[in-house]
Amino acid sequence: MKKEKGKKRKGYIRTWILAAGICTFLTACSGNPERYDTYEVPKQGKSDIKPVSSFYMEGSYEGIAPKLQETLETFTSGDGLCVIEKKEDYYDVTLYYENGSYEAVGAAYAKTILMAYPEYGAVMEPYLYENIKLAFPNLQGDYTPVLDRLNTLKASLPEEYQKEMEHFAKAISNGEQGFVENGKFSYEEAMLAQMIPDALRGTSCSAMSVWGEKSATGETITARILEWDLGSENQMCNVHCVVHMKNGEKSITGISVLGLLDVLTAVNDDGVFMGILDVGSGGEYVYEGKTCYTYDIRYALENLDNAKDVGNYLIANSKNYTWSHNLILTDKDNSYCVENCVVEGEGISLLRDTSTKLHGNLVWDNPDSLCVVNSFAAAENADNLTGNQENLVRWLKYNEWIGKKDNISVTDVKDMLTCEKVDSTVVNVHSETVFHMVILDYATGKIQVAFTGTEGVEDKPEFVDVGEY
Repeated sequence: MKKEKGKKRKGYIRTWILAAGICTFLTACSGNPERYDTYEVPKQGKSDIKPVSSFYMEGSYEGIAPKLQETLETFTSGDGLCVIEKKEDYYDVTLYYENGSYEAVGAAYAKTILMAYPEYGAVMEPYLYENIKLAFPNLQGDYTPVLDRLNTLKASLPEEYQKEMEHFAKAISNGEQGFVENGKFSYEEAMLAQMIPDALRGTSCSAMSVWGEKSATGETITARILEWDLGSENQMCNVHCVVHMKNGEKSITGISVLGLLDVLTAVNDDGVFMGILDVGSGGEYVYEGKTCYTYDIRYALENLDNAKDVGNYLIANSKNYTWSHNLILTDKDNSYCVENCVVEGEGISLLRDTSTKLHGNLVWDNPDSLCVVNSFAAAENADNLTGNQENLVRWLKYNEWIGKKDNISVTDVKDMLTCEKVDSTVVNVHSETVFHMVILDYATGKIQVAFTGTEGVEDKPEFVDVGEY
């Protein structure tokens, strides 16, 4: 009976969407005349109506291996704590925490960036101010509120992260101070850039995971799309980065932005994978007495060896975070969505898996699989999914795509994520704000990434082999 009810709900949602589209189409044809022999046909402009098929891409990644990019140049800090290899589409960074302190590594990272990419400040500073102005539209030249938020959140971090951040900012800023838009990275600006998701916000995303009978190998395949403000001139696409934080049993690999020390997408050496996803939520923004969830993620990945423990650690600390959010969280044996609700009255923080009860009108038809979009799906949390077009349509698309195949391979995942044309008028999973797409194949341990270039998001991007976890 449960399965039958699920089908009815699914049918109801799809029927509602179809009906809404039909109504929109019909209402565009107003003023129906009673007699056609006296009716003058209005001049028609170019029609924007397209068949549904025109929004989808042809072609497959079948037989196309991920590219292994050669190193174009290598840059090494004087103390050997940081090595940056410049690739065609990204910077491959290795930080050796085993050989030096956090503050020494932070300084080495900054100095090596200035060797590898001298224009770093000129790219990052304008992008930072675009985010500042979105979060603080009425500053009028007084950056005191920004500085207060920065100092409060920084003080909440573990001491080693604070020292790392301080020494990075000192080295990258070259004596520049304060908030001044001059194309140079100041100490304060470099510090603030380290906590954009916590202090300023600005991400949207989606993710999926398949395993067991749904996976072609039986092993888990996890994929995440990070949608991010690419900058007014796509300048952020100049600073794609894969950072290897070598620290013994605390080692992690992050898919990130050159110079950032928090976590956007990362996997530790035990195979625990995590990616951040924004969640629209109510409530007033509060930073006093709060901390940065992106650094708590880093701490958890450094210190815990399985997905469940990582998720429970973050849930236990969720009331200390500034924003509600989702996290895709997987390891070799488990897949979860961490629904961290920080707003009183909007729900609870929990680990969502296939056994979690969903919102009343929400259906997921596919066993051995999980989907995450920019809203909570668990029935116990506020519903910003079933009534939100962006979230609902993406959820339904993932449900349909995953349901079409019994055994999903890494190639199938690539084809799913890129089956839509980026430049279209429909709600896209593969949108024009995609910063990177990451696929982790637990059968091989390999990580593949599609990096968006400075020309913008491509319909069928090239996936790059960035190594194993």
